[in-house]
Amino acid sequence: MNKEQLERMKSGKGFIAALDQSGGSTPKALEAYGVPETAYSTDDEMFTVVHEMRTRVIKSPSFTSDHILGAILFENTMDRMIDDQYTADYLWNEKGIVPFLKVDKGLAEEADGVQIMKPMPDLDQLLKRAVDHNVFGTKMRSVIKEANESGIKKVVNQQFEVAQQIFDAGLVPIIEPEVDVYSKDKEAIEEILKAEIKANLDQLDEQTKVMLKLTIPSKVDTYVDFTEHPNVVRVVALSGGYSREEANEKLSQNKGVIASFSRALSEDLNADQTTEEFDQHLSDAIKSIYEASVSPE
Repeated sequence: MNKEQLERMKSGKGFIAALDQSGGSTPKALEAYGVPETAYSTDDEMFTVVHEMRTRVIKSPSFTSDHILGAILFENTMDRMIDDQYTADYLWNEKGIVPFLKVDKGLAEEADGVQIMKPMPDLDQLLKRAVDHNVFGTKMRSVIKEANESGIKKVVNQQFEVAQQIFDAGLVPIIEPEVDVYSKDKEAIEEILKAEIKANLDQLDEQTKVMLKLTIPSKVDTYVDFTEHPNVVRVVALSGGYSREEANEKLSQNKGVIASFSRALSEDLNADQTTEEFDQHLSDAIKSIYEASVSPE
């Protein structure tokens, strides 16, 4: 584990850029970027186009460590290069931005009001490759839709079990039990989720470090205690279907929590924009998300 990167993630000012849409969500992300499905015919062509999009974001003059602490990649991006360096190396060496990798294989079918992660039989090999590529940490996502205690317990237990495997491999895991922002039970879910996360955190040995990626809570500062937990490197928030403006407004009220936005970061970007237009839209997004992430102090 890179100690300089760990210190940056613990105490740096900024947010995490989530650039990790993978197979299932890539066509939607490309369509939002102005690239229709007719523009590519194979998966490899699709991933080449999306890598070009991500390269454009990462190489933008506004995409710097002044505002961005880390960036989450997915496996295909990790294996590709930017200017003769693997993407993770480019992020750290050229930009001073800490690289993360999405490691989950998607969601299982809904049961007990939740979607746990699909099995990850090749996780050990993927983690070894991530270490070889100088990746710092990982991210994995589950989804909670109902205030079902047994379902929420399954989500959190699975997340922490896999997180330990990831930490033991030399990486810092981002645990992401997303709460559906449209759930009628959202506030009740968050209370149960908070208790389950705390119970699991308190069972970790003092060496184990994790990060938490959580839906912006209905009740302000629901997760503030986690920002000071000795096992937690950082608490970050997902935009979860909110517009960037709404996500920023809600995030800015929660002390000590920073953004890890995906769609809300890229919502104004388009393949047809000139370099100047693209950089200006990205710069505006980055600055607004940064401001929401550093306030309140």
